[in-house]
Amino acid sequence: MKPFSRLRSLLRFGLTACALIAAVLGATALWRHYMISPWTRDGRVRVETVTVAPEVSGKLIELKVKDNQAVRKGDVLFVIDPSNYRIARDQAQAALDGQSHSLRIARIKADGRARLSELSVSREDRESYESAANVAAAATEAARAQLERARIDLERAVVRSPVNGYVVNLRLREGDYVTAGQPALAVVDSDSFWVAGYFEETQLASVHPGDSARFTLMGYPDQILTGRVDSVSRGIADQNAAGSMAELSNVNPVFTWVRLAQRIPVRIAIDSVPPDITLAAGMTATVEVGKPSTFADDLAFAIRFWTRKL
Repeated sequence: MKPFSRLRSLLRFGLTACALIAAVLGATALWRHYMISPWTRDGRVRVETVTVAPEVSGKLIELKVKDNQAVRKGDVLFVIDPSNYRIARDQAQAALDGQSHSLRIARIKADGRARLSELSVSREDRESYESAANVAAAATEAARAQLERARIDLERAVVRSPVNGYVVNLRLREGDYVTAGQPALAVVDSDSFWVAGYFEETQLASVHPGDSARFTLMGYPDQILTGRVDSVSRGIADQNAAGSMAELSNVNPVFTWVRLAQRIPVRIAIDSVPPDITLAAGMTATVEVGKPSTFADDLAFAIRFWTRKL
């Protein structure tokens, strides 16, 4: 009975050891997958937004768009009352016509004095007429520039979309007075969507520009979208540093144990978006960078890790 009992004890010991080794390897593989592999649930869909401000002031007489409407580059957004700008153009045209007539007269007089001999007209008189002609020419150029400015202002009374996109948060109404240089509406640039993945700094060694990336949106968990790492941010706001850091990303730290790993924004360029997915800035995304790892890859890493340790 003793040999059988000893064999059973060895078998129990072996099974316990195997279970312990499997648990250690499994825990290491999971630790590698969740803590070292470059992935994050802290991703956001981002987009460039163009703030449209008119270049001339006036009453809005036509609003051509509505909230959330899709627009193409060059589409008319709204029209400002052009009456004053038409008048300014006509006045500038009349001023140019008058200056052109004055220039012709001044040039005729100057050329006539230039053909006379010095016995008939003095040198000072000849230079005086030539100077008057030059002054008339300069005034004509100034009037032509004023006319061009008036024409441009008249064209600017029609405000067009600078990009392909969507009108968002529209608050304009016909009859509103819009002021030059003051924001009137915003257009989301539909060609500029990207994903910002906020990766812990311990994962950045495995993140490089050009790496492939995959992400899923919280609203579309069954669809995997692809992209590439465009760039890695070179700075975030340091809450302990003095001075202004307003231009840097302010990323809230995630409290993991005691020592905090800061999160660094990584810009992910999107390859393509299926037509049944509606992208909106601010959507939550889960992002993974690099070649997808399987549990076998993670287990192989765990074996190599403990082999080196032991």
